[in-house]
Amino acid sequence: MTDLIDMGERAVRAGYTLQKASPDEKNNVLLNAAELLCLRQTDILAANEEDIKRAEANGMHAGMIDRLMLTSARIDAMSEGLRQIAALPDCIGETMESFERPNGLLIEKRRVPIGVIGIIYESRPNVTADAFGLCFKTGNAVILKGGSDAICSNIAIVRVLREAASGITEDAVQLIEDTDRAVTAEFMKLNKYVSVLIPRGGAGLIRSVIENSTIPVIETGTGNCHVYVDRDADLDMAVRIILNAKTQRIGVCNACESLVIHSAVSERLLPRLADALSIHKVELRGDERVKEVLKDECVAAAEEDYGREYLDYILSLKTVDSVEEAIEHINKYNTGHSDCIVTENKETAEKFLNEIDAACVYVNASTRFTDGFEFGFGAEIGISTQKLHARGPMGLKELTSYKYTIRGNGQIRG
Repeated sequence: MTDLIDMGERAVRAGYTLQKASPDEKNNVLLNAAELLCLRQTDILAANEEDIKRAEANGMHAGMIDRLMLTSARIDAMSEGLRQIAALPDCIGETMESFERPNGLLIEKRRVPIGVIGIIYESRPNVTADAFGLCFKTGNAVILKGGSDAICSNIAIVRVLREAASGITEDAVQLIEDTDRAVTAEFMKLNKYVSVLIPRGGAGLIRSVIENSTIPVIETGTGNCHVYVDRDADLDMAVRIILNAKTQRIGVCNACESLVIHSAVSERLLPRLADALSIHKVELRGDERVKEVLKDECVAAAEEDYGREYLDYILSLKTVDSVEEAIEHINKYNTGHSDCIVTENKETAEKFLNEIDAACVYVNASTRFTDGFEFGFGAEIGISTQKLHARGPMGLKELTSYKYTIRGNGQIRG
């Protein structure tokens, strides 16, 4: 079995080494890693092909295979993410606030690395490079535990990243290669060495980590994302947004899974939308009022459909008579990830923005923009759906803590 204690000890030492690295030293490693990923693309794609073949042989769902698959374009995007991270300002050591006490003590609040970050994730080998880049830039060592389905891809990518990091410390990134679930359970108890654990994957993985980890957890949630088409919506815009949010990539957490439609526009919108979605063979599951309009183009939705993250060409549809009803429905069934309203009514838009309980709330834009790269963070460590410490796409500052430094001239407490 993998010697996790040894990995933890090496990660702690690597973290202290990273804290002493200058911004230029860290950026040079990131740029080198970006270049090496492109140079070693053939090896990485060959390793990924092994994972894909195994996944297909095991009958993996198409949406999950999409998450697992690497292409030249996706590797280029991984490299570009590392370059963008290198180009971002280094926030480590910045003074967040400072003040002087009446007794003359000078107190500063400074941003510092968290220490060692553990990440448990499924499929998505691009997460491997994103996690390394963000953690390295913020002076954190990272221990990665990818899923067995992506093990060949992850080994190939981490080999490149460790080579790039070797000028400072290759143990800035370590991969647990043992795919035994017992190793994952042991990793979740490594609180002596790992400061925070971030799970990325399906609801089952996230729930398992939350329930079993002795390490503090930042919850990255599943994405039951909604688009609400208001009575005052531009219907051409609505069709474009829904089509993009649902079909651009089905296997991602920011894809639209649920559509809410105001009854005033349903008869005009639904036939056009059904035609557009039929090109992608999207199955529609609607309530009775949706079925009255679409007839055989729609099947009846069950209650559980409104709370599901399909990761498939399936969309649930709900009819409402007001924005208040839409907000109530979305807050009941969403996962706190990303929700959108399509409307030309500014007052309605503001009400939606203020009252929807989600990490990212959109007006007239696709939910697919919930992404660290799209937000200008270079990449992301995940989309946090919790409310403590971090929420939404987690970039550099979400991977930091702070400490107080206090300067005196002999003060003692009376």
